[in-house]
Amino acid sequence: MFEPDFVTSDTHDIVICACQAMMEDDSGLCGYYMRIENNSNDKIQLLSKNFNITDDQGNRYFDFGFGFKGELPELNPGEYFEFENVAPAFAGSAVLYGSCRIVKEKNNQVEDIALPALELFSNQTKHFILN
Repeated sequence: MFEPDFVTSDTHDIVICACQAMMEDDSGLCGYYMRIENNSNDKIQLLSKNFNITDDQGNRYFDFGFGFKGELPELNPGEYFEFENVAPAFAGSAVLYGSCRIVKEKNNQVEDIALPALELFSNQTKHFILN
């Protein structure tokens, strides 16, 4: 049975938890799950992401842009946003890292929140472009 290993980062009371998600098919993609929690005293909005993926052969891929799966979530203190996505399958393993950009409502302050580095593993040797 697949048991995901969670990694966590905490930047100014914004907590990001991530793990590899099991794919139901043999598509050649690695799935991942993220949960972004607002443990601060301010309402925040998630603006954009800047994810980098580097495989065990030194190839780099990027997933950046506004929103998360078409959403710009607003999180009150104590709320969280969860999403899943897929990354290319590599010749064995890769590391997903980067940041997400938020804005705090009280003072309109923009911050980059670091993602925890997440290892992705695959039995596939194909390369795909991020969705």
